[in-house]
Amino acid sequence: MSAISNEQVLKRLNEFFEADILSNEEPFGLLTLEITPSKSYEIIEWLKNDTVLQCDFLTNIAAIHYPKDTNREMVVVYQLHSWRNNFRLRLKAFLPISNPSIATIVPIYNGANWMERESYDFFGVNFTGHPDLRRILNEDSMDYFPMRKEFHLEDETREDKDDRFFGRF
Repeated sequence: MSAISNEQVLKRLNEFFEADILSNEEPFGLLTLEITPSKSYEIIEWLKNDTVLQCDFLTNIAAIHYPKDTNREMVVVYQLHSWRNNFRLRLKAFLPISNPSIATIVPIYNGANWMERESYDFFGVNFTGHPDLRRILNEDSMDYFPMRKEFHLEDETREDKDDRFFGRF
């Protein structure tokens, strides 16, 4: 059981960053906030150093591509955890595909290093200020980002494939 409720976390954050919290929801009880990308570093640093909330553990950083969401095609998702207060928090920062850049949080959490590199490698998110932003799992020679939804899953030029056998008509 959490030592602090989602309502208390949201209230505390609104005291300092009300203009930068664009929306909030609680899917499956997990407080999820959309934040202003330009303030992501400041908000995450504050969450870690705040004497009340104490988000001292970075669980994950991930990227998602929503190609149909104009000027919000890329989203960087941060999942934080407070061991002392036993609560989790998800932060989302939406970015345009034309400039998917956001500040690195490696100075706040060292563990962010490889997670940010992975998001860069697969989605092309540029973490400005990152100490070593380069591909981590894919070939250095790749000139595209494979997890973006820019490519067809199947070869549409194939003529030997009958869609009826795959439940498509």
